[in-house]
This record gives sequence, C-alpha cells and structure tokens, in this order.
Amino acid sequence: MAFTKRKALLGVVAALTASNLTACKSAAPPVTEVPTVPVANVTPATLENDLTVSAEFRPYQEVDVMAKISGYVKNIRVDIGDRVHQGDILATLEVPEIQDDKAKARAGVAVAEANVVTAQAAVQQASAATNMAHLSFQRIRDVAARDKGLVPRQEVDVAQSRDMEATARLASANSAVKAAKQAKLAADSEYARAEAMMQYATIRAPFSGVITKRYANTGSMIQAGTSSQTQAMPIVRLAQNDLLRLTLPVPVSAVSEVKNGQAVDVNLANPRRTLQGTITRSSNTVQMATRTMETEVDVPNRDGSLVPGMYAEVHLHLAARPNVLSVPLDAVEGLGTSIQQAYVVRGGVVHLIPIVVGLQTATRVEILSGLQSGDRVIVGRHTGLSDGEKVDAHPATYESTSSRS
Repeated sequence: MAFTKRKALLGVVAALTASNLTACKSAAPPVTEVPTVPVANVTPATLENDLTVSAEFRPYQEVDVMAKISGYVKNIRVDIGDRVHQGDILATLEVPEIQDDKAKARAGVAVAEANVVTAQAAVQQASAATNMAHLSFQRIRDVAARDKGLVPRQEVDVAQSRDMEATARLASANSAVKAAKQAKLAADSEYARAEAMMQYATIRAPFSGVITKRYANTGSMIQAGTSSQTQAMPIVRLAQNDLLRLTLPVPVSAVSEVKNGQAVDVNLANPRRTLQGTITRSSNTVQMATRTMETEVDVPNRDGSLVPGMYAEVHLHLAARPNVLSVPLDAVEGLGTSIQQAYVVRGGVVHLIPIVVGLQTATRVEILSGLQSGDRVIVGRHTGLSDGEKVDAHPATYESTSSRS
C-alpha cells in the first residue's frame, strides 16, 4: 500500500516537471526597454547677456567745508536744504589777530618803501662825491705830470686815495639800495600773506550744491581744519546733487564685457520710471573680498527729483548675438569646462557630439560649431546614456519657443 502511494506521488512530480519544461520552451525572449528622453531643437535665436545689479545714488561730490584759520563765527548765511553756487559766502569768522597782523604788515611795507627811498638818496650823494673826488684826482695828476716838482707826490697820493674811497662808498650805497628793495619785497609778501589769511575768514562754497548738514552756529568757536587738528569742527556739509553717482559691483565674470561709454538702463521703483545712462568710469581692479569691480554710472539730476540714498536697479547690456544657433543650457554636457559635448538624437539613436559654445545667457547658450539647425539634443540629466544607444525622444515640456532669451 505504501509503495503504491509513493509511486503515484512520483508520477505527479514527473508530470509537473514535464509541464514546466514545455512552458519554458514555448515562452518568448524578454524585450529590452528603450529609455524615453526629453529633447529640444537647435534653433536660431537672438541672445542677449544682461546683468542686473542694485546700486545706491550718491552725490557726485560731497565735502565737509572746514575753516583755514581759527576764529568765532560772526555770521552764517546758510542752512540745511539751501542751494548755493560756487563762490557764494557761507559764513564769516571774527579773527581780530589776523586784522592786527594785516595792520603790522602794512606798516612794514611803508617802512620798507621809506628805506628804499633813503638808500636811493644815499646812492645819489655817493655818486656826486665820487665824481668830485675823481675830478680832483685827475686834475692834480695832470698838473703833476705837466709841471714836475710843482705838486708834491703826497698830495697826488691823497687825492687818489679819496677817489678810491668815494668809489667804494658808491658801491656800498648801491648794495644798500638792493637790500632795501629785497626788504620791500619781503614786506609785500608778508602783507599779501596777511591779506590772504584775512580772506580765509570768509568761508565760500567750493562748488555749487545743496547744504546737507549744518554744524556751526553764530558764536561757535571754529578750529583751523589742518591735518594736525583732527577734532576741528566743520562749518557745513555741501553735496553736489545735480549729478549723481551709481556705484555698481560688477562680478568678475562680467568684468571683461564692461566698457566706458556703455549704455545702461536705470530702473527706479518709486516713482516707477526708467532712466538712460552710460558707464562713466571703473576701478579696473577686482576686489579680492567680494570678487567684484567697482563701476560708476553718472546720472543727471537737474530737476532734483533724485535724492542721494535712493536705490535703483541697473541693467547692463553686456553682449548681443542676433540670429545665432542656440540650445538650452542643460543640453550641454561639461558647460564651463574645456570639453563640452551634446547628446544628439538622430534616427532614434544617441550620438555624442563635441561642440564649441559662445555667448551664454540665463537660459540658453550659443552654439559656434558641432550642431546644425534642426538637430534634436537631449536636455536635462545625461546619466546612463551612451553613444549609439537607442532612445525614445519626446519634446521637452519647458522648451522655449521664443526667438529671444
């Protein structure tokens, strides 16, 4: 009985084995799955590389107006918000010691002039005495030569000595005139210095602008604004606001594209408007801390509608390429490196093509060589793809249809 059951069980196992073998022989081979990839077309487009940076308006020039000399403020004629022109009087200082110095210098000039007159008169006297002594010597010498023995030799020598002494006195008088004239020049210089210092008591505007701060009032003691007087108080602060500066931090990647005279758009938020400007100057050096180069744009402000401290967005038009072949940024493998490639789908097969790129914008990149108009390139991630692989290509959903990027 047991043997019969065992035999029946072996029969069932054999039947199942035969059935499985038959099924394996009749099953079809597995089908390899073809990956689906997003593609974009290589199309002509106009590419523009724009840079937008924020900047703050600053006065074209601004200065704290200091006093050249120390004194008390006699009167101050301006206040915050007043517009002044170059040369206008801002304040006047009371400096009595400078007035005394000026009077002393004027007296010194008068003394020097009198000394010049006295020295010139002495020259005339010495010149007359010299002429007389010379004539006397010539006469005695002539008589002594004509009538020998008539005039003693001693008298001839005395006359000659007097002639020489008179000549020396004349030379001394001429030197005294020169010294008196030099003293007159020194006195004139001292008077001019006192006069100039007196003029410094009147504080004038160094350029046309607006008074933005007033430090002093009538009666304030003002120290001379020299380098050794670090605590000297200014009179006012003056800012030139009819022309403003915008200082732009241009990143190092765009430094080579920035040129003086380049047009920029200055966008204001309040009130909303756009001004046209040009790049006026740049530092021509990159700051190591920020990796940016300071670039300035001058913005006219004749109507005074712009106020220093306001912010603006500046759009720099760095480069433009009209009607050039381009692809989306993520279609290029190795962008920014020395080896750049694109995966091109032709006839359902992937081809890895070396390319050369040009201008790069925020979304697209110019193709200089390697691709043709109408080629389909794989966008997005390229991991797992290989040259010669079959793929199922479908247009990318974000592919731009615009001709401008």
